[in-house]
Amino acid sequence: MPESSRETETDERLTDRQQRDPGNRSTHNIVSLISQFADDNLTFVRNISTGLAVAGVIVIARSIKLVTKFHAASEIPARFIERNVSLRGKVHSITERGLEVEHVPIYLPVVSPIISKHKGVFTSPILVHLAGVELTPEGRVWLQKNLAPAQTVWLKLISREDDMLHCLVSQSRQGLMWSYSMNEEVLRLGLARTAPVVGVLPDSRLYWRLLKRLHRAEVKAEKKGRGLWKQDSLWERASKVGRDNALFRLIRRIFKRTCD
Repeated sequence: MPESSRETETDERLTDRQQRDPGNRSTHNIVSLISQFADDNLTFVRNISTGLAVAGVIVIARSIKLVTKFHAASEIPARFIERNVSLRGKVHSITERGLEVEHVPIYLPVVSPIISKHKGVFTSPILVHLAGVELTPEGRVWLQKNLAPAQTVWLKLISREDDMLHCLVSQSRQGLMWSYSMNEEVLRLGLARTAPVVGVLPDSRLYWRLLKRLHRAEVKAEKKGRGLWKQDSLWERASKVGRDNALFRLIRRIFKRTCD
């Protein structure tokens, strides 16, 4: 068969196939139009993609409360406490009840200003207790000296009790890359005693892990005689015994009268 006849036959078959399958032709035209529109409006398409991405981040951030500012212990989701999530905060003051800390959420450009509902509104700090620790008055004074107002701390959530959070409070040492636990530090200095960890089951792994850490710090203070574990010298103990002795008090009164 001549070559021209073959080409004619091929064209006829292609034409006949297109006539029998108009759906493929229309689909091809739609794809072409969309591609052409995207090429002609590239900036517009990019803006839509960016908007969708930002919207997605906002939805995710809201769902996990990533950028939400908590104004009270009751606002913190139960799953945060169950998973012992760490929150960032700024110290306001040290009181007899514990630390007053303002929660500082994670800041995401563009997203945080959109989600924030309390911008410019005064917020009360959250009451925080050092988990597993019973402070002495000297320990409270030490915290007031070492946790200045507006200083940043990290709160590892342990449990919640009414309006109070029981946490492991950590602070970064100046000039060092890592932070240290204030709970362990006050015990290590002999400025506190270990106490039951409120809100945690005694037979749980978390309870015994915390108790082990805190007890180890307390034992160090006891061995080194720090703070409330400090022992009097031999002379101080002898003087104390003498002052408390009835015979010694009688002799002192007689000597005082004689001098008078």
